[in-house]
Amino acid sequence: MATQSTMSLIESLENQVEAHIQDAVKIFQNLSPQELLKPAANGGWSIAQCLWHLNSYGDYYLPKIELGLAKNYPANPEFKSTWLGKYFTRIMQPGDKMKKYKAFKDHVPPTELNALHVVAEFIQQQEKMLKYLKQARNTDMNRILVSISILKWVKLKLGDVFQFIIAHDERHLQQAKRNLSAN
Repeated sequence: MATQSTMSLIESLENQVEAHIQDAVKIFQNLSPQELLKPAANGGWSIAQCLWHLNSYGDYYLPKIELGLAKNYPANPEFKSTWLGKYFTRIMQPGDKMKKYKAFKDHVPPTELNALHVVAEFIQQQEKMLKYLKQARNTDMNRILVSISILKWVKLKLGDVFQFIIAHDERHLQQAKRNLSAN
């Protein structure tokens, strides 16, 4: 398991979250509810459904991250991913040979949504994620453990959770943006 600089990891993750916020503000926030709710050409989720799905994960993970950060462990200049954390992050990262996964039932979006509210909530959650990443600069991300949403008894290090969630966000933001080009 490779060790990496905590600061360089956090800076990289912050840059990704900032890009997600910019996309949401510049692209999705300026769309009409009809455009946000239009199903994908391939029968997949609408833009609003993609964002709702991400919000559902934020609803689970953000409070757990906040609780972990409250433990105030002294900062550690290095972070070491676990094999499981690397695996979850790798399978969520978008790419050319991206495998499709079926969403767990608690994270399957409804078809009837308040699309503008979903976009606003996504932006708020991304801003909260950015805040938590800034707080993580002053803690030991190796010592804070967070239960994963699909198996509560499985816990990942905070640094792995950040990497997984942000990769998952990127995956579905790309999916949402593909809906723009298909319309």
